[in-house]
Formats: sequence, C-alpha cells, structure tokens
Amino acid sequence: MGEIDDAIERADQEAFTRTPPKTLKGRINFLLRQLKTTRAVAAELRVSQRSVERYRTGERKRPPEDIQQRIDAAVRSRWQPRVRRRRREEAASRGGITVETRARFGYTAPIGTTDDGRFRRLTVHLPPAYAQQLFDAREAGADDRQLRQIIADGFRETYFQDGGTRAPGLSDVAINDIDYIDLDY
Repeated sequence: MGEIDDAIERADQEAFTRTPPKTLKGRINFLLRQLKTTRAVAAELRVSQRSVERYRTGERKRPPEDIQQRIDAAVRSRWQPRVRRRRREEAASRGGITVETRARFGYTAPIGTTDDGRFRRLTVHLPPAYAQQLFDAREAGADDRQLRQIIADGFRETYFQDGGTRAPGLSDVAINDIDYIDLDY
C-alpha cells in the first residue's frame, strides 16, 4: 500500500460508529466470521492454523507485537464496510474530499515563470468528481503514482488555477516527496 492508500484507510476508520473488538478472542472471532475458516485467518495473519485456534479458545492470550499489529490491521480493514461505503458514496456524490498535505509540488508552467518544485503545506477541498475518480481508481487497483496524479489534478484545478480564474498556462502538477497526507470526507 502507498501513502494515498494509507490516508484513505485512515479516513475510513474515522467513520466508525462503533469501536472494533478490543479483546484478542473477540478480534479472532470477528475475523473467523468474516473469513469463515481458521485456515483463511491463519493465512491472512501469516501464522499457523493452530495459533489461530489457541487465540480463539483463549489458550494463548498475548501474541507477539508484530502479530498483534497484523490482527489489529486485519480487523480494522474489515470493520463496518457499509459505513465506509456510505461515506465514500456521499463524498463522491455531494461532499467532496478534503486533502491536507505537506509535499513538494512541481509543475509545468509557461516560459518566463518558475517551475521549481517546493514544499508547500496545503489544505484543499476537492470537488466530488475527484473523490469519485480517487475511489474508482483505488477499487480498480491503481498504484500510488496514479492516485497521486488524481489528487495533483484536483489541486491544479482547485488551488493553483482557482477554478480557471488564474494561472491559465499551468498544465501539469505533480506531487513529490510527501511529508504527510491526510484525507477527510
């Protein structure tokens, strides 16, 4: 997963209306309901099937830290899919998406102007069309470079060109060297 994928996942998790299970046994049982078999859960967590059975029965209560993190990530990625879907649909149809980032922006501009990339800290609300493009591309398996380009195109239109009122010669905007990025929708 790339930086944009991670930001979308964090934004999804902010929408939870209930907290995921807190106990190890509760988390393993949730994964079992989702994945159906202990073998599938074991493959997801990269542990043995017997370890999953021990976690489920309570025979083993404290897995190593790396396994605990994988369990937490697997539960959070499957928790409340309808809530996530509803928020994405709302962002793609009405609300849009707010992107906060500190990154190096480069662009192609007309001769006589500077096109040197520089770090900027921006918080920009992108229209619903860009949210739809971002979610569709992610669903289709786009890589981080393609997701960055969708956000960069949104920044070009919304921030740099201000909806067409300034910088008409600005053609390509690129996001490089992301320090951090957060999404909200």
